[in-house]
Amino acid sequence: MKKVFDFDFLGRKLVVEVGELAKQTNGSVLIRYGDTVVLSVCVMGKNTITADFFPLTVLYQERLYSVGKIPGGFIKREGRPTDEATLAARLIDRPIRPMFDENLRNEIQIINTVLSVDQDNSPIMSALFGSSLCLGISDIPFDGPVSGVVVGKIGKEFIINPTADELEKSSLNLTVAGTKDAICMVEAGAQELSEKDMLDAILFGHEHIKILCDFQQKIIDEVGIVKKELAIASIDETLENSVREYATKDMLKAIQIKDKLLSYEKIEEVKNSTLENFAEIYANAENIEQILKDVKKIVDTIEGDEVRRLITEEKIRPDGRKMDEIRPLNAQIDLLPRTHGSALFTRGETQALATTTLGAIGEHQILDGLGIEEEKRFMLHYNFPQFSVGEIGRYGSPGRREIGHGALGERALAQVIPSEEEFPYTIRVVSEILESNGSSSQATICAGCLSLMAAGVPIKKPVAGIAMGLITNGKKYTILTDIAGLEDHMGDMDFKVAGTKDGICALQMDIKIKGVTKSILKEALAQAKKARLEILEVMNRCISEPRTELSVYAPKIETFKIDPEKIKDVIGRGGDMITKIILESSHVKTVNDKDAVKVDLEDDGRVIIYHSDAEIIKKTKEMILDVVREVEYGQIYDGKVVKVEDFGCFVELWPGCEGLVHVSHLDHKRVEKASDLFKVGDSITVKSLGYDNRGRLNLSRKEVLPKPKKEKINND
Repeated sequence: MKKVFDFDFLGRKLVVEVGELAKQTNGSVLIRYGDTVVLSVCVMGKNTITADFFPLTVLYQERLYSVGKIPGGFIKREGRPTDEATLAARLIDRPIRPMFDENLRNEIQIINTVLSVDQDNSPIMSALFGSSLCLGISDIPFDGPVSGVVVGKIGKEFIINPTADELEKSSLNLTVAGTKDAICMVEAGAQELSEKDMLDAILFGHEHIKILCDFQQKIIDEVGIVKKELAIASIDETLENSVREYATKDMLKAIQIKDKLLSYEKIEEVKNSTLENFAEIYANAENIEQILKDVKKIVDTIEGDEVRRLITEEKIRPDGRKMDEIRPLNAQIDLLPRTHGSALFTRGETQALATTTLGAIGEHQILDGLGIEEEKRFMLHYNFPQFSVGEIGRYGSPGRREIGHGALGERALAQVIPSEEEFPYTIRVVSEILESNGSSSQATICAGCLSLMAAGVPIKKPVAGIAMGLITNGKKYTILTDIAGLEDHMGDMDFKVAGTKDGICALQMDIKIKGVTKSILKEALAQAKKARLEILEVMNRCISEPRTELSVYAPKIETFKIDPEKIKDVIGRGGDMITKIILESSHVKTVNDKDAVKVDLEDDGRVIIYHSDAEIIKKTKEMILDVVREVEYGQIYDGKVVKVEDFGCFVELWPGCEGLVHVSHLDHKRVEKASDLFKVGDSITVKSLGYDNRGRLNLSRKEVLPKPKKEKINND
């Protein structure tokens, strides 16, 4: 039976419909937020799986009909998820996942289908709300509810769920998710926001999250059903004690080896040795495979427990650093001679090689998604090959992790990228992770920033990033600066902060526990700022400011303005004029030739010319100016005869500008045919007589010739 719940959330109507759609799922809700409509459903597999992990999948499905669009390309239907859809699915997954028992082994899928989009009411926040609520009313065990909001900042005021126009003016785009008791996910882009303002914004968002969680709980109390009792993966206590007694001492030694590869090698030796030992002990057991799976899990738990105990109780990190100490740093530029900009940033055993490529404005990325933005001129792409961790693995299109890390780096550096008017280029940064031992996304930001400066992109300020960690043990906790692989894998929080010396540009927080407090956030932000300033100092010693000149291999640029009404003349009929300009100025046979000059014509009359050869740019500019040049009445011009008819000859004053010298204006004396005086290719000097009422230019040669002397009359 259909039930409808509505709620006025800060002046906007939030409506939940339950019981009518997708009734064969475990839980289904239709969320209406303004004109945004999202269907959120959850489904659970009936049987447990044998894999040793919690099988949760979160999907965010964009439907282009939701914004009145037909998909591009030949197929005309939605294909692989856009980057935006992938990021949305990750954003929903991150606060939802910690609310499940990690020992569940029933496969759970949460599917959000976006049916209608009102740009002022976020479909992603609606989907997060719906994901939590469909789980809450279902029979699936879930320790929610969870909600999220977007926080903006205009002037000194914080705004919850800003409209598209408000977000355009906002110095902050912050997504916060949490339960009514704690914050469990943060994602932010900001224009150098202070640590205090960022903390205030997060807490401001959490106050409104509590309201949304209360609304969810009201619905759950009314329509929710009893949760199922599911089998939880468990381990025999006797086996666990035996494994701990056998492996703990050797594991403790292995995790304290400072060299990552050697440490991982010794850890693997301990695990293999333990498995071999218990395989021998239980060789005759019927469930030997399950026993060995449990042994492996126990050894993994020992590894995590010892890392946690060493840090929280003895204040010893696996590699011996202090709690706020950064690994050794190194920054280099100009490694690659033919790229427009390149840089290598190394932090301990994490290493990122970044390149910057500059292109014409017309080379921007076309976005085929649900947002207002349809193109993007700054892109950052992140590649994580398996060799970076000394392993073999899959190579192909980027996965969710690569898309997510690239988006975080792009968000951080986008805050300092010059405007199109200041620097009319499309900019692409690519980060290749060559080594990884934690925090490769933040190494990407540092390397990317260095490569931008090396390429001569006039960024506003350098940006650096650092990853903070949290290790808890009961009520004790320790915040770590620059977390390495083991600390990242075994820890409770991954808190990434990027910014300039003056403020935060991007922030991302993921946690494995149920939430973090204000005091932990405040301490982590302060510790991150100290580390960020240390990294910026190292980067500054490598390159202190953007270069004033571009690489010889980068396209040079010339920008000028013409009358917008003249753009059609520069393009010509069917593009014939612009094609002619490109071919003649570049000395190529086709406009697709790699050596052809690139010309962008903007609606406001801006003309942007790109080429590596300054002379070709100059020639192109002259030809365009010739096309838009106005003929002044009464002025004298040197031209060339391009066509001869009996009634006169056509004269080209400059490319794209032709006029007629009528036969009556060729000479003071009578001329029968124009061909009596001129042929095609002859030079001629003429005077402008202006345009007739049909827009045709009239010229005169007679007006520039000396007037003949009158003959003296003899009266004798």
